[in-house]
Order: sequence, then C-alpha cells, then structure tokens
Amino acid sequence: MHAIQVTQHGGPERLRYGALEDPAPQAGELLVRVAAAGVNFVDVYQREGRYQVPLPFVAGSEAAGQVVSLGAGIEGFAVGDRVAWNGVLGAYAELQRVPAARAVRVPDGVSARQAAAVLLQGMTAHYLSHDAFPLSRGHACLVHAAAGGTGLLLVQMARRLGARVIGTVSSEEKAERARAAGADEVIRYDREDFVERVRELAEAGVDVIYDGVGQATFERGLGALKPRGTMVLFGAASGPVGPFDPDLLVRHGSLFLTRPSLQHYVARRDELERRSGDVFAWVASGELTVRIDSERPLAEAAEAHRRLESRASSGKLLLIP
Repeated sequence: MHAIQVTQHGGPERLRYGALEDPAPQAGELLVRVAAAGVNFVDVYQREGRYQVPLPFVAGSEAAGQVVSLGAGIEGFAVGDRVAWNGVLGAYAELQRVPAARAVRVPDGVSARQAAAVLLQGMTAHYLSHDAFPLSRGHACLVHAAAGGTGLLLVQMARRLGARVIGTVSSEEKAERARAAGADEVIRYDREDFVERVRELAEAGVDVIYDGVGQATFERGLGALKPRGTMVLFGAASGPVGPFDPDLLVRHGSLFLTRPSLQHYVARRDELERRSGDVFAWVASGELTVRIDSERPLAEAAEAHRRLESRASSGKLLLIP
C-alpha cells in the first residue's frame, strides 16, 4: 500500500509519500480500505513534534472507508461495512488497521467523504456545545475561527440549541460563510478589536468563548466574558497558551476555564456512539451542513498541511488515497 510517513519532526516537507507493506488486522481490529482521510491540526502537532509520537509513524488520525477483513474476536462488524474512526494513528494510507472499539458505522445517507470530513470536528462541536459548556436559549457565545471546519459546525449546533452566536473571521468571504451557518454577528478580527466589538454587541459580555485559536486570542478573550463566564480553550491553532496568573480569572469576574479534549468526551463506547450518531443523523437529514474546503490526492498531504496552517481554508480538507 501507499502511505504518508513521518520519519523526522518538522515542517510539511517531512510528510513522505511511499510504499509500505500491507497491514494485517490483529485480534479486535478491522482492516479498512481508506476512502477519505481528514486533515486536522492534531496531525500538524504530531508532525512538528509538539505532540510526541514515536518515529517513524504513518500520519493522520481520522478517516472513513470499507472493511476488507476482520481480526479474531470481532463482533458487530462484517466485511463490506462502511465505517469511520478518529483518534487512531495511520489514516493517511490506502489501508489501515482500526480497533473495532474505535470504529463507528456510517449510515445510509452519509458518504465516506462526508463521514471523514465531519466525524472529529462534528463530535468536537457536539461536546463543546452540549457538555463543556451546555448551551441553551438565552446564552450568548463567541466562536473563534467561525468559518473553519469546527467553527462552521459549532455555529450550526449553537443555533440549533437556541444560543446567540457571535463569530470571529479573517475575511469577508469567511464572514459570509459564518453568517450562512447561522452566526448572528460576525467580527472581522483583522479590522477591529474583537473584545471591544463583543462588548458593543453584548454589554455584559458573553456566557462562553469557544477558543480553538489559543495564543493569539486567549488572554484578551477573558475580557469579553461576563462575570462567571466560561473560557473553553480547546485548541492552539496560533500556538499554545503560555503560563498565566490564575488571578486573571478573578479580576475578570470569577471566570471558569476548561481545557478539554475530545478523547475524554468519547472515552466510553456509549458516548462515542451517541455523539457520532447525532452528528451523522443531522448530516443525513440535512440539519447539519458539512463544508469540504478541498480534496487532494494522498501524495499531496504536504500541500494540504500548508493550506491548513496558512488558515486559508474554510471547512474541511480531505486526502483521497
């Protein structure tokens, strides 16, 4: 099979396309022919070495495809099933071994490309809006990078729950996409101070900020929260947040801070099935729109990473073996 391997940490040029021996499923595993793999910031962090993964490794952790063989002891899956998964390293490949415990069925009405595009970011938006800070009617939230892959899904889910949504974006094209997804107000952070603008739109501040940007937005964002508001820091697209004085939370009104990760919100099988089931059902019914920014051949993984890191993309980037 062909795959994208990382043998040294560094930039996108470290993503090397080449042939590897076909894998064979072990006990409790599915062997899946990958139809599409999602490109995510976690892939960038692993490539850079910010998130430590033993070298060498096949990149990617989210994909969808069709089961071609089963390891021993598999129940509930069969050859030919369409499945999707995330959090399993090795997705940038033609074939991947996937623990059955981490795979979910892709229902009729959802394509493999949609499944690969929505599983990780859709479940992220789900736990953010339903659990990390459960939104409901009357809440106001700020969504950074509202036209990104996660942002567009989070805006839709927040509106579905009845919240008022303010989004930040970097271009008018992205502003239009955020509005189309349901954002009530959109702030061009490249043109205006997002904290001042939030205070104009919601004088007391917002109830919650969903921040996947990190370093560039975190500390200033505390000033956009209402007293006892919540900062949900779930990513670091601009770089990790450095050490800070916890008394800042007091000075801004006894704020709450959480740094969640999807893996802790799908740790149990029932949680994984509930979140993925909701997301896939909403996609199949048309309640949730999945925007695919672009699709590239597997061999062009480096270009996909460059586009993601440039923050030029709006929606999901896919690699097609």
